[in-house]
Amino acid sequence: MRKSWMVLPLIALTLAGCAGKTQNRDGCAYSLDTAWKELDIAKAEGFAGTVSYSKALSLLTAAKTQQQFEAYDGCVQKAERARFYILESRAGR
Repeated sequence: MRKSWMVLPLIALTLAGCAGKTQNRDGCAYSLDTAWKELDIAKAEGFAGTVSYSKALSLLTAAKTQQQFEAYDGCVQKAERARFYILESRAGR
């Protein structure tokens, strides 16, 4: 009986860890989708050769990798930074 009480907290911690993995999943997906669309627009406008465009592309690739490994917080941060560089590229910087 005593062992079952010891196992219960371990199960609760494990489940809490799994639940934390899904936090920001939707935010990551939304940020990535929006950033890719903005990147496509920048490319269509002829800004694909700028340094900022290249930085944005690298960040979005890294964000997608983080999404696949369920690192959603990092995914959101990288996608938002990519959106900044997309704006910079469209401004010609």
